[in-house]
Order: sequence, then structure tokens, then C-alpha cells
Amino acid sequence: MKEILDAIQSPDSTTADFAALSVPESYRAVTVHKDETEMFAGLATRDKDPRTSLHLDEVPVPPLGPGEALVAVMASSVNYNSVWTSIFEPMATFGFLERYGKVSELTRRHDLPYHVIGSDLAGVVLRTGPGVNAWQPGDEVVAHCLSVELESSDGHNDTMLDPEQRIWGFETNFGGLAELALVKSNQLMPKPGHLSWEEAAAPGLVNSTAYRQLVSRNGAGMKQGDNVLIWGASGGLGSYATQFALAGGANPICVVSSEQKAEICRKMGASAIIDRTAEDFRFWKDEQHQDPREWKRFGKRIRELTGGEDVDIVFEHPGRETFGASVYVTRKGGTIVTCASTSGYTHEYDNRYLWMSLKRIIGSHFANYREAWEANRLVAKGKIHPTLSKVYALQDTGQAAYDVHRNLHHGKVGVLALAPREGLGVRDPELRERHVEAINRFRDV
Repeated sequence: MKEILDAIQSPDSTTADFAALSVPESYRAVTVHKDETEMFAGLATRDKDPRTSLHLDEVPVPPLGPGEALVAVMASSVNYNSVWTSIFEPMATFGFLERYGKVSELTRRHDLPYHVIGSDLAGVVLRTGPGVNAWQPGDEVVAHCLSVELESSDGHNDTMLDPEQRIWGFETNFGGLAELALVKSNQLMPKPGHLSWEEAAAPGLVNSTAYRQLVSRNGAGMKQGDNVLIWGASGGLGSYATQFALAGGANPICVVSSEQKAEICRKMGASAIIDRTAEDFRFWKDEQHQDPREWKRFGKRIRELTGGEDVDIVFEHPGRETFGASVYVTRKGGTIVTCASTSGYTHEYDNRYLWMSLKRIIGSHFANYREAWEANRLVAKGKIHPTLSKVYALQDTGQAAYDVHRNLHHGKVGVLALAPREGLGVRDPELRERHVEAINRFRDV
């Protein structure tokens, strides 16, 4: 690994230099183990601790197949799917790997008794498989997490509809929380030159997800002037949704859980902010019954911030805890777009407020390659910025996942893989200087 790192850090390294490097037989990777999937049996979700289930193992380098690339990972980050993997909810990911392993002789590599997790990376291409022409050894890249086979016609209008669509590092093996990662070449995108490795690794999954969910015609199709209610507006997903709303001429109404998080939203440029902890919004009376009076109080508060208007779009991802309120407060003909259910998968809402007011619920899941590329392009141009707040070493990924699981973080939590320290990898210092305050705003809280 030292020779690989030396080549990455040398300004004189060429494609031929990288192609001549020896690929090691093994590498360090963050894993969960198949024989430990019942370790949290009987515990409440909150009490399941990723620090006990995530391991740093030395694992063999997988063989490279057609259309694939082996990437030296300089940095990665923690997404909520890594938390789900680490606590084996809603199910252990080994079922995904077993099913993927049955697709072909090549995919059988993924069905292992350990799962290398992680759905983000920034790094350098080391090797490419047969049929890869767009990328070469030495290319500095980030990876989006859509793994797709594209052998069915269903995926050729929108690759997210392909029947063999999977999330890399969650539903496939050899993910990005490791020193090396195996990806399909059509997951690769250029690394933004003004960002460090850890900053470049942070946007990937959440930035692309927010782009499709809010901006794309496959999601809400946000337009100028829209009022957009954003749950968790300072978090991993919401912080990008807030930026897209502001950059696109919409009016974000940011829902947060503390004054500290409200201040982050102000730093991003938002002014309409609801601290639901301070204002004591409680949408559920108990485990079985919601409180419509709280929906109405919430809707009134929104109208106070919008000059009397209801929201056109709700950016939903908490799920069970908030979904009834989200449906209620959306304007007639408006859209609730949902991409996750971090507080529970069983959503309950009063359908009268949906059908009689002609509202729409849209399911949105990650992004296709084009959407991910456009989202990354906006980062590269300095229009959308990383929301990195803290960075851990690879061996401390369990703590990073714990922070995300317990909502102890702001924005995104990064992980250094091969990068020996933070701040490396910046190739365009001039562009960085113009945006350094925005790049660091989540660090300063």
C-alpha cells in the first residue's frame, strides 16, 4: 500500500506508473460478519451499537471483472445504509449478497461470510477490467453507489428501474470503507479538484439522492418560487436539499432539532427555520395514535414563515414519525417525495388529506448515472458544497457509524482510508479559496 500511496502523492506519477504498480493480495476493510447477525437480538434499535459489530479486517483483493475498476480509496464517509448494515436492520445484508451471488459466475464473488461496506469513496483508479475505455489507472475519481447490470430493457430509460439495480457497498460487497474498492466503471465520476479527499468523498450518496428527489423530473421537479419543507435540514440528506432549494430559487423551510442545527441552516442561507424541539412538536400521542392538532399547529407555523402559503414540496426521509404531518401540511396539488424511513418504515397518514386535495406521494431512491453526474458537476463548479463536519480514521469507523446512528453529528461524517491525514488532494487551490468558507461551514459549528 505504501507504493500506491507514494504514487498518488507524487505530482509526477503517470498513467504508466500506476499501471505498473503491483496490486497487493489483501487490504484493510470495514466489515460485518455473517456469523454475528443475531448479536443484537432482543435489543431496541437505539441500543444496537455499531462499534461492536463493525470490524477492521484484512481481506483478499477480489478478482477484477469486465466493466469494472479497482480503486485505491483515499477517503470515504458514513451513510445511513452503513448504520442499517451495522445493526442488521431491517434485515442482515447477507441476504442481498446471497441473491446477487446467484446472478452469474462473476457475481458469486460477492457472496462471502463477510461484507465490506460503504457507499462513498474518493480515490484513484488502479486497474480497469476488459471493456473499460473511459477511465485509466491514475485517474482521480469519486464513485456514486448505483450498481446496475443493464441487461433488461427496463433500465434503459432510467437505470434505477433496472431489475438488477443495487446499492454498492450495501447490496453488493467490496464497498468504499476500505483501502481498496471494486466498482463498475459507470459508477465513476471526476473528483472535484478544489476539494480534499475527505471532502470529495462526502457528497456522493446523499448529494445524488437529494438531486433526484428534489430537482430531477424523476422526483419532485422543483421550480423557482416553490416552498420546500425539508426535514432534518442540517443532516446528511437535508443539508444538500437545502442547498439545492436555495441554488434553484426555491424557499426552503428547514426543520431541525436544535438551535445549533438551526444556525447551520442560517449559514447555508436559509431564513425560514423550525426548531421542532424548542417548539415542542409532538406528532404522536402514543405508539398507536397521531395527533392531528399538532399537524394543524405545524401547518400554521409554516404559513407564518411563508407569508400564508402552504408548502409545494415536502422532502421526506424520517418516515413514520413525520409522514402524517407531511401529508397534511402539503398544499393542494403538492408533492410529498420520500427516499427513506429512518424513524420507521410503516407510514400512517389520513388519506382524506391526500386524495381530496390531489396531492402526490413519490418514492425516490438514490439516482441514475446522469443525475449523479449532474449532482457531482454542481459540486465541481462550487455551486453545491460538502457538508463534512467530522473525520475519523478507518479503524474508528464504528464510532463514526455510532455518531450517525445516535444523531450526534451534523451533515456528513467522513472516514480516512489511505489518506494519511486530512487536507490532501486539493488540485485547484484558486477555486477552493473562493469557496473555503462554505466548504468549512459544517466544521465550524
